[in-house]
Amino acid sequence: MNGSADSRRESRDAPICPALFVGASASGQGKTTVTAALARYYNRTGRVVRVFKAGPDYLDPQILAVAAGQDVEPLDLWMAGEAYCAQRLHEAARDADLILVEGAMGLYDGTPSSADFAAAFGLPVALVLDCKGMAQTVGALASGLRAARSDLVFAGLVANGVGSARHADLIAESLPPDLDFLGALPRSQATALPHRHLGLVQPDEQGDDLMPILDAAADAIADTPLVHAARPVMFEARPAAVPSRLLAGQRIGIARDAAFSFVYAANERLLADMGATLVPFSPLADRALPPVDALWLPGGYPELYAAELSANDAMRAALHEFHACGGAILAECGGMLYLQDTLTELTGPTHAMMGLIPGAGVMRDKGGCQGMQTAPLPEGDIRAHAHHRSRTDDGATPIAYGRRQRHPAPGEAIVRCDGLTATYLHLFFASNPAAVAALFGVSAAAHEPPSATTVDSA
Repeated sequence: MNGSADSRRESRDAPICPALFVGASASGQGKTTVTAALARYYNRTGRVVRVFKAGPDYLDPQILAVAAGQDVEPLDLWMAGEAYCAQRLHEAARDADLILVEGAMGLYDGTPSSADFAAAFGLPVALVLDCKGMAQTVGALASGLRAARSDLVFAGLVANGVGSARHADLIAESLPPDLDFLGALPRSQATALPHRHLGLVQPDEQGDDLMPILDAAADAIADTPLVHAARPVMFEARPAAVPSRLLAGQRIGIARDAAFSFVYAANERLLADMGATLVPFSPLADRALPPVDALWLPGGYPELYAAELSANDAMRAALHEFHACGGAILAECGGMLYLQDTLTELTGPTHAMMGLIPGAGVMRDKGGCQGMQTAPLPEGDIRAHAHHRSRTDDGATPIAYGRRQRHPAPGEAIVRCDGLTATYLHLFFASNPAAVAALFGVSAAAHEPPSATTVDSA
């Protein structure tokens, strides 16, 4: 790893920090394994590793956070904007010994793509390819990916799923002279991260099984050039406007347990910056709601805990009372499924849910939806994304549909019942803080000073 603490902190306005972007030819090539291996390797040496995930993601960051020993935040050029991403990287560079960014999908997939992200911030790219079933062909694929854009700097290639030392040698020999071989990860169950229908299995569910996997991956790269592939990058500051404290004094209850865990730290941070106090509660375990002014039910895996959620009659009654009293509620994806009438598991059983809004949620083993959309709410547009493997039948009449980023077809339905707003979309709050405050029951107009008025005399 290049660079030093002195050079990294020579300018607080533009710190220099070693950094590496981990990209691939497609999803499923091993980006998360390689990024986690690097994070764990350096974390074990006592160095501060800050990791980011390009694109919207709730699951990969949880795995990477365990490896790095630091919170991991997704950054997306479309949802958050370049200035927001730049400032988060800048803040990390002020204190980190290494910055890692894991890409999304294939390097050139999407608009903006992972390549756009790496180019925007001058991050060198480590290209990961799953090499099972090929050898010299890897060189041809890597050459094409390398030549596709002239504004990217490539640190080299990481070969994943390699069967033997000879296999690794054939791959290394096939690479063009301007693309270094950074090493190989063997084809091994010891470094395989477990998956399910929406992606990686969450760390809390893996228990003591996760750390041995991360350590095995770190050991596999310990003697490879990959651990020295990061290069010094200057990270300029782009401070954003301080959000208005529109939620000062408000208490927002947020569902946080094994069934509801898809939460952006950036969203929680914005609510706190606007003055809100976040109060976690568990729809699985709690028998009552905490004293709050509004509720936020994020996504997660309610389908895995549908029977337990259904059996909590006390929480059902508490939610109905809160809604009847006019409390503001935001329900995203899994949170929306929870508030509908029923939820049918992938294996067949159907469970009664909270019944606050019409709808029969049905899990499915394929299909669903993913992608970027804008939520055109009455309070204002909020950028968002969708990622689910379910459908809703007999739902409420939508007040609007999401606007897809690059397709004219209507996106996800947005429904509203009094103060309850529900949608499959996961909202990125910083894209419109005032609209988010209004969703939780506080409008910007309520914080504006009263205008002067003229009273006619009698």
